[in-house]
Amino acid sequence: MNSLITICARGGSKGIPGKNIKMLNGFPLLTYTINVAKQFAKVHGSDIAVSTDDSAIQAVAADYGIYNDYSRPAHLATDTAGKIDTIRDLLNFQESRQSITYDFILDLDVTSPLRTLEDLLNAQKLLFADKYAVNLFSVNNAARNPYFNMVEKKENNYYNLVKGQPGVMTRQTAPLVYDLNASFYFYKRQFFTLDLKNVFTDKSLIYLMPHICFDLDHSIDFEFLDFLLKYKKLDFCI
Repeated sequence: MNSLITICARGGSKGIPGKNIKMLNGFPLLTYTINVAKQFAKVHGSDIAVSTDDSAIQAVAADYGIYNDYSRPAHLATDTAGKIDTIRDLLNFQESRQSITYDFILDLDVTSPLRTLEDLLNAQKLLFADKYAVNLFSVNNAARNPYFNMVEKKENNYYNLVKGQPGVMTRQTAPLVYDLNASFYFYKRQFFTLDLKNVFTDKSLIYLMPHICFDLDHSIDFEFLDFLLKYKKLDFCI
């Protein structure tokens, strides 16, 4: 099967300036994603393409062996631009440039690097074992549950469970829920043919990570992950 790995790395970042190429345990953050992308590409013969509006990010990608002449349009480089539209634009560019139609797309998020080649290979098999599924995204078990210990403001201005359900009195009896960890997303090509706008469809699957995974949203997240990598505290390799 023909496949495309997309790496979307916008230049602007308000929470952590320059976070996509910020140094993490001696390497630019982007390189952790490039490394696993290359590993997966070696197995599946995938093409790898970076979507960025930033010359510094493009230069780092090129230094680590990933160069393409695509430049992300300005309207897709804003805080409000949708990820699906960003991937679609890069996909259309690559298919036109390569004169090819890809069978699936793997999108790797730069700011959630705690994934392994094994995760990606197992997730890809899971998606294609279901002929009806159109996409898959990575998750972890949730620390909080909207049926048991998450509350929200109701219409009467008082607070109650987000999703109250009769008979749910303990965490163990609450329906299973998961945290999106934003690490990777698989899409069958038909996902984009159907012109879907977000990852949540009635034919979506999940891949449950068997290890820790989290997004780098704040400076403290970087410090925490840097510590884990520097002192080899992870029980798996990325």
